[in-house]
Formats: sequence, C-alpha cells, structure tokens
Amino acid sequence: MEINWYPGHMARAKRQLSDQLSRVDVVIELCDARLPFSSRNPDLMRLTAKKQRILLLGKSDLADPQLTSQWLNEFKRRRIDCMALDMNKQAKAALGMIDRAAQETVERAAQRGIKKTVRAMIVGVPNVGKSTLINRLHGGAIAKVGDKPGVTRANQWVRVTPYLELLDTPGLLWPRLDDPVAARRLAYIAAIRDEVVDTAQLSIQLLTDLLEMAPDKVVERFKIKDPSLRGPQLLDAVCQGRGFLMKGGVYDTERACQVILDEFRGGKLGRITLEAPRQEEEAAEAPSLEETDEQA
Repeated sequence: MEINWYPGHMARAKRQLSDQLSRVDVVIELCDARLPFSSRNPDLMRLTAKKQRILLLGKSDLADPQLTSQWLNEFKRRRIDCMALDMNKQAKAALGMIDRAAQETVERAAQRGIKKTVRAMIVGVPNVGKSTLINRLHGGAIAKVGDKPGVTRANQWVRVTPYLELLDTPGLLWPRLDDPVAARRLAYIAAIRDEVVDTAQLSIQLLTDLLEMAPDKVVERFKIKDPSLRGPQLLDAVCQGRGFLMKGGVYDTERACQVILDEFRGGKLGRITLEAPRQEEEAAEAPSLEETDEQA
C-alpha cells in the first residue's frame, strides 16, 4: 500500500517555520512514544539542527514502558536531551527541560542586564499532541486540538509564563514518504488522514503487525478464534468476534476497520510500541538522523 500525503498548508507551514527559526531560542520536538523512529520528521531535524533542541516522547501512557526506556537510553546515548511525556500527568515537567536548554541564552542576556523572555517552538508530525502540550502548559484551552491531522493550520504564539512564549506550529510530514513502513505506521496513529488511505488494507496490516507483537491482546480484544488468519479473513474474524453484522448476516467490515484503528489509537489494546531502537536503525541502513543533522 503506497501512501503519500503532503497538502498545501504543510508546504506553507514549512516556509513559515524556516522564517521563524531565527526568532526562537529552543526547539521542542514532539514525537509519538509508540513510534519514536517513524514519527520523527527528518526535514524538521535538518531545519532545526543548529538550535538548542529537546525531544519529548509524547503519549507515553499508550506505549510499552520497557521499550520507552530503551528508546530514552538510545537517544541519550546520542546526546539528545529527551524525556517520556504523559500529557495528563507530566506536561509541566517539560518546563524544566526548556529552562535548561535556554539557560546559556538567558545567562548571556542577564549579563547585559536583560531579563530574557525565552521563545520556544514546538514541532513534530501531525497528531502527536503539540497543541495539547501547549494547552497543558498554559493551563487552559488556548490552542485548537483534535484527534486528526491538520487541525493546526498556522503558527500561533502562546505566553505560558511571564518569561516563556511557545510557538504552536502545524504538523509537518516530509514531501516524499520514501519509507512505506514508516508511512504506514504514521497512518496507524492518524498522522495521515484516513481519507487518503485504503482503511481496509491499513486495518488488516495493523492487525497483522499487532498479532506479531502482542497476539494475546489482539485475540482477547477482538475475539479472534484463529490468530493464524491473514488478509481479508482477519477482518471477517473481527466482525464475527465482535458481532459487527448487517442485515442478512453480512459482515460490516467498514465498522470493523474503524473500530480497529480507533481502539489502537486510543490505547484500548493496552500499552504497545511498534518500534524497537536497534531493529529500526538497522532497517534504515543509513546514517542516523542525528548524524545527518550534524552534517547539514
């Protein structure tokens, strides 16, 4: 299944982001803890390579804690300032990381007798929770949020404290999603609109991946009697197990697809991470993205 989605507002947002970079002190990159490899945009990493940066693994409450720990160790090995973030409990902890990242800039300003207002930009692919993070830090619903990509269409500055301003930016993909596995995984977490993918194929592939990683959870949740099934028969098994039937006993596969995607995205199958550090780096067969940053 080939997936490519790069709407016009993303191209405009990328140009605006480039223009704003000279005005910010810190770049906060937010990725999805379930996809710490695929949900990092290489274009954004190259654009922001010369800025002080921190990496937040958002939605960590939906991810496997053990794999999250492995990813944090891997990023720290690469000298990336990072933390796992549960938006409901830990959002304020990100403020300390921002302060540390901006410390040198603040101290230089203080030496000139200036009380520096730190400006930080939040970047990431669509639907990883950038606007949600800003709302949590602000303490109110100031940034528009939604559970689908494309809700934020323009840059928006938000004052979080008297000396900290955050820039909410639209979610950005890269123009050519060359890696079909990464593209598919981005579609799993709704970083790509469902309307531009074949949801039946996507749901079947997601179930197939989940059956390899967490078979017991999938079998229990969808009441699948034969976990060896693959292809369209998997959807039929979900319809049978969950009772998704239309008149005449016809399987309601459209409903099954929506439920499969929604329940994975909402964490109903438990805490599942689809990527492990070493296997993803080996699969890429290329220099690490951080090394690419340094060469840019």
